[in-house]
Amino acid sequence: MEIIVAKNREQIVFCKDVLFAFRSNLEEATYVDLIMNMIANESFQLAYIASDDKTKAVAFVGYRIMHMLRTSWQVYIDDLYTDPGNRGKGYAGALLDFVDNFAKNRKIDFVHLDSGYMLNDAHRLYLNKGFVLACNHFAKNLPA
Repeated sequence: MEIIVAKNREQIVFCKDVLFAFRSNLEEATYVDLIMNMIANESFQLAYIASDDKTKAVAFVGYRIMHMLRTSWQVYIDDLYTDPGNRGKGYAGALLDFVDNFAKNRKIDFVHLDSGYMLNDAHRLYLNKGFVLACNHFAKNLPA
């Protein structure tokens, strides 16, 4: 299976359906510019796997290099998603391995991600891939 890192607008558009299936908050008019800006300015990368007929992306991972006092350099996985009709084919596991190799090639020792409490299938995959439940993530919405 081929994993492609999006480098241009056309590749991001190719991922539209799977991106919007997972992140419905994105706006169609601006999502390409948003992702291109993240790639250019925030160390963000978007990698994907295409369908067998090469007509659309069926799985993707969004990740970035970050530096934190707690861990030093790390790769943080923003998003990992496989289209429901394509689950069970090893795509998510392959994308996690891809990110691990990305980190190792840059001599980065840590890969982190957050996951919703109810995503038990995803948690099983993460644990099988060597992740540990290291902390709870707290979030707060501030009033306008």
